[in-house]
Amino acid sequence: MAEAHRRGWSEGYKSGSESSASSSNSRIERLEQRVKELEEQLDDAKRVYEIDGHQVVDVGGYAYRWRGSTPLEVGDRVLLPENYVSRMKNGPGSTLGVVSKLGTTYRGPLSDIVRRAPATGE
Repeated sequence: MAEAHRRGWSEGYKSGSESSASSSNSRIERLEQRVKELEEQLDDAKRVYEIDGHQVVDVGGYAYRWRGSTPLEVGDRVLLPENYVSRMKNGPGSTLGVVSKLGTTYRGPLSDIVRRAPATGE
């Protein structure tokens, strides 16, 4: 009888723990999804696509201005101006980058993209 009581208590405790963990995980997933939705709404409200008549794009997590006549699109390859970090990592000269997003929420000074880079295989 004691063994049956211990087994019943153990199974009940395990079932309750699993149920609680499942409920907590579900709540965490819902909250993470809501945070993502709110971040996207805030991003959309603050994102600008043009500054002083020039297109603004994100390349590698950084915002750049494009002064070219044909707008850039996500996936376009571009040459970025040399800076002290790129010089240390890649040597002197322009660095290749890929447009990852149109527009920016950044409000500071922007560097200009040097030019479009040839597409892969050209």
